[in-house]
Amino acid sequence: MPIISVPQEFNEEDLYVDLRSVFGCSLFLKCEGFNFAGSIKMKAATEMVEAAERAGVLTPGSVLIESSSGNLGVALSMIAASRGYEFLCITDPRCNLSTRRLMEALGAQVHTITEPDPVTGFLGARKDYVRAMCASDRRYVWLNQYENPNNWGSHHRRTAQEIARSFPELDVLFVGAGTTGTLMGCARFFREWHRPVRIVAVDSVGSVTFGGPPSRRMIPGLGSAERPDVLDESYIDEVVLVEEAQTVRACHRMARRGFLFGGSTGTVVSAATSWLTRNDAQDLTAVTIAPDLGERYLDTLYQTNWVEDLYGGDVLRLDEGAGVTATVPEPRSSGSRSPVLSNRR
Repeated sequence: MPIISVPQEFNEEDLYVDLRSVFGCSLFLKCEGFNFAGSIKMKAATEMVEAAERAGVLTPGSVLIESSSGNLGVALSMIAASRGYEFLCITDPRCNLSTRRLMEALGAQVHTITEPDPVTGFLGARKDYVRAMCASDRRYVWLNQYENPNNWGSHHRRTAQEIARSFPELDVLFVGAGTTGTLMGCARFFREWHRPVRIVAVDSVGSVTFGGPPSRRMIPGLGSAERPDVLDESYIDEVVLVEEAQTVRACHRMARRGFLFGGSTGTVVSAATSWLTRNDAQDLTAVTIAPDLGERYLDTLYQTNWVEDLYGGDVLRLDEGAGVTATVPEPRSSGSRSPVLSNRR
């Protein structure tokens, strides 16, 4: 039986959900929410902290500081508590209340930026605040998830290899784009792999990551008001953009079958199922990633008044339709599949 002494020592790496019975197409969802931080961000947080310690940047008496919309902040709060560091998380109003309370319960301080930068939005304002704090006190150590190579490196070394091990005949991988750490780590790994894999990046409408016009985004996790520093589009085959209303619908559709996931998962699943349906790609082996679970979104994504106030009274009608855009080349032929958790009846 597993016995651990620090929270980052445990992560369930090989759990997949077969979404065929939910959406009618073959798609395997890698679940990354089964660790003590509740999200895929535990991987990047662990490797960034350990690298900073090895480099002598993070030492006893240091104060960790990071900009986060939520999940990385929770992971860093947990690691800081287990290693004896103070931690200050800089977030904005889109961070869920339950997430902020969780960080505080772990001993972190949370500062919420209330006014966005007129050009770079809340993200730019958060980063400016972090820089100002680091300039004011040398104890602050900014891991800087946006530029840190151990962010994407953790997924190159772990997430991508876990998928490759479970699906040796993988044809297409759908990955959400936030900081693009998960995206670039997986894309770089599969570019080097023994067989071609189509990498489809998934982003929210309103994000500027891939050159689209900025607009309001209320669901944290994916999207950015700035082009991510680590993004290299030469590793990406295509991009799918998803309206937030479609994200909400996908989340609620999965919840109706007993699977409660967060907003990023709803976005990538909406994109992937739309892509597979449009391309009649039933013979492809397709995988996407669920970065977290849904409990932290009960007051937002799963709260009827919040949803209807933002997206209208019809948003929770669970029909499929407009809201996903993409330019899609012809898919390739399929391969074999690995055992997965299925909810088929």
